[in-house]
Amino acid sequence: MRQHLGTGIGWRPEIADAVEEMPGIDWVEVVAENICPGHLPASLRRLRERGVTVVPHGVSLGLGGAEPPDPWRLDALAERAAALRAPLVTEHIAFVRAGGPLTASPRLEAGHLLPVPRTRDALDVLCENVRIAQDALPVPLAVENIAALLSWPGEELTEGQFLYELADRTGVRLLIDVANLHTNHVNRGEDPADALAGLPLEAIAYVHVAGGFERDGVWHDSHAHPVPEQVLGILTDLASRTSPPGVLLERDENFPAPEELRAELGAIRRALADGAALRSRAARPAPPAPPVPVPAPDREPDPQPDGRTTAVGPARQRLALAQTALLSALVAGTPAPEGFDGTRVGVQARALAAKRADVVAKVAPELPGLLGGLYRPAFLAYAQAHPMTGGYRQDALDFAGQLLVAGRPEDARARRALRHWWLERSGPRPRSGRPAVRLARATRRVLLRRGTGARAGT
Repeated sequence: MRQHLGTGIGWRPEIADAVEEMPGIDWVEVVAENICPGHLPASLRRLRERGVTVVPHGVSLGLGGAEPPDPWRLDALAERAAALRAPLVTEHIAFVRAGGPLTASPRLEAGHLLPVPRTRDALDVLCENVRIAQDALPVPLAVENIAALLSWPGEELTEGQFLYELADRTGVRLLIDVANLHTNHVNRGEDPADALAGLPLEAIAYVHVAGGFERDGVWHDSHAHPVPEQVLGILTDLASRTSPPGVLLERDENFPAPEELRAELGAIRRALADGAALRSRAARPAPPAPPVPVPAPDREPDPQPDGRTTAVGPARQRLALAQTALLSALVAGTPAPEGFDGTRVGVQARALAAKRADVVAKVAPELPGLLGGLYRPAFLAYAQAHPMTGGYRQDALDFAGQLLVAGRPEDARARRALRHWWLERSGPRPRSGRPAVRLARATRRVLLRRGTGARAGT
């Protein structure tokens, strides 16, 4: 049975007051990784006390990755669901990291949601990862289709077939982002109506609506611009086929005035009403039957300790190699893998570097303050030669350490301030065993030697 959510908006600290005062908000969604269960923001607590449903939305599990989901990340998501008394949790059909033991290569972090290939291997791995997550979570899981700037070569399934089989094989619910369907229409030539026609409508948990912008023929799903008419049209199409249990407006930055947010919510409600009117008048012909699943090729199953058999073991390794090759091209400057559009890979690589610079500036706002106009070009140059292997906070430390080792910034006062910032946050005895930590220790030794020499010469 689907739970009715109503109309909601993504809760962000920057618009917390506006959300609390906004009429007609039935529920909110919060980025799971941005909250601490033991110290929920006061605004979220007040909304929850008023009976407003709060849904945690994860961004870091990487359910579409080759490795099984990290138990620690699953525990953290479960803890947030419990703290918020959420009726469900959501994540993405995406991979966010690659490399590691399956490929005997360094682990790489994308810092972004990347598309999985619509192949049998990827579907088998995703289904098993979803089942692992479902077993670990205290509430139902819904997974979201993502936007993509590039396409995988040799895909075996359409988006509708891929999502239909995923839901059919696992029972997972679907979070349908109509803005992402529009993005994939512009960037990959995929018809949103075809994707909607293939969905198991009864599996839809709720719907995302968001804005973006087009540049040089590429649509960027920015979540920082008004919702365009094309996206509202896809929402109307969806609402003409089924009544979505919930619809949510996403906005992550460049927040407008509260009245503009209210106007966007009004436009969403009108699109839903238009779709409902079409549905009630039976103006649309009966939707086509769900797509016939493409039969999986014969494969030799692997024996498992509990006596079951699965072909996911070899599939994980094949998927790991493919995802690592793509991510390496995106963040480490290696050539685009065979079959990929090199231009699109370049567009995605620049978008990842720009996002990385933006997020580091948010988690470590002192860096742009200390470096001024040097920050962005210096970070983008750093990113070209230093793929992210940890989180954004470690990325900020590594960037600052690299600048200091290179004797930058040139202004002595700014360099001393940056060195103080770095030393204060790097910790006296970080845990060993990771490349970033080894780099931090080496950088710290260099900085301390330079500091001692400078004091001796004064």
